[in-house]
Amino acid sequence: MKKRTVLSLEQALSMPYATLRFVQLGWRVIRIEALGSGKGLPGDPNRYIGSRVADDDRRSYYIAPNVGKEAIALNLKSVEGREVLKRIIRELNADVFCCNTIPERYAPLGIDYATLSAVKPDLIWAGISALGPEYPEAPGYDPVMQAMAGYVELTGDPNGTPVLCGVPVIDLKAGDEVYANVMLALAERAETGRGREIHVSMLQAAASWLITTLPLVDFDCEPWEITRAGNEHRKFVPTNVYPARDGFFYMAIGSDVQWQRLTALPRFASLATEERGTNEGRIRGRAQLQRDIAALTAKLSLEEAMADLRAATIPHARINGVQSVRELEALRSRLTATVMPGGKRVRMQPMAVDLPGAAREFRFPPKYGEHTQPVLREAGFTDAECRALASAGVIPR
Repeated sequence: MKKRTVLSLEQALSMPYATLRFVQLGWRVIRIEALGSGKGLPGDPNRYIGSRVADDDRRSYYIAPNVGKEAIALNLKSVEGREVLKRIIRELNADVFCCNTIPERYAPLGIDYATLSAVKPDLIWAGISALGPEYPEAPGYDPVMQAMAGYVELTGDPNGTPVLCGVPVIDLKAGDEVYANVMLALAERAETGRGREIHVSMLQAAASWLITTLPLVDFDCEPWEITRAGNEHRKFVPTNVYPARDGFFYMAIGSDVQWQRLTALPRFASLATEERGTNEGRIRGRAQLQRDIAALTAKLSLEEAMADLRAATIPHARINGVQSVRELEALRSRLTATVMPGGKRVRMQPMAVDLPGAAREFRFPPKYGEHTQPVLREAGFTDAECRALASAGVIPR
């Protein structure tokens, strides 16, 4: 796959996650951050979130999404800064420009598609925003979008309060949509020679995942089918978290045949009744069935319960903590890594899909503005021009 160059005015998680996927392909990603104005900490706020693992602007929450990138700082509020961006796009022959600022800032910062495609007509432009460009002032924060898109209402105990998902799923979904649509645009460009404008609405992307709930509204569904169900599956019963003497495990029965295999086990035979022979019957009596299974499994050790389920080929898993996930045999050799300035090796999440010859170790994330002058010189700026830009407040001194 041809190595591409991506410029990204990015912060927080959604777009840095998208461009991390480009880094994992071996592409060059140059992240652009705002020039510090003296009113607060400069650049991406996520630089300053979490514990100090390297230095003040490279804290724990910032590391994983930003390995393998370069970083420049530009004052795009100035005419000179906007001209610098255009020159970088042209001279570095950038393939993709990304941003995840609110749409009302696109034109004032000179980063809108019309402006940048005039510099390079085959440029692929991708933006993430809360609700798309039709709502230019709306900020996109994952927890707020989870609430708006129904995720919080769908998560948690039915007798408790709505609950946020444990992973920022909408940020990550939006990033994946940028990744997929940039790939589509590159394929189209190979045929047409033209670039494309891509707008990812976090709300729309999130709602596209409501495939098992939103359509049910027009099927006159019962209210319980589209609200919180705890750890249960709304359609396949029994599917839930169950207790053992020494922990918890998840079991998923996805068919009547699996139910028959479960109740053929001596320890689970007492669960079988004629009514429970079909999923429809098990749904009708789901509350009592869940209580009966929990009472039975609570007397077993985790190993006893899982040995039975393995023997019957019933889908199940121990409830793992994140530390245990890292040690799973199926993942252990697939983790990516980076090395801190002090030499400590940090293991990170695996790539989503294995790619032949792909690197698994990436450079530690850059400091704020670390590559500003090297990138400008690569774009043809002289030492004198760089000094003038620094004096004018366009780039860091």
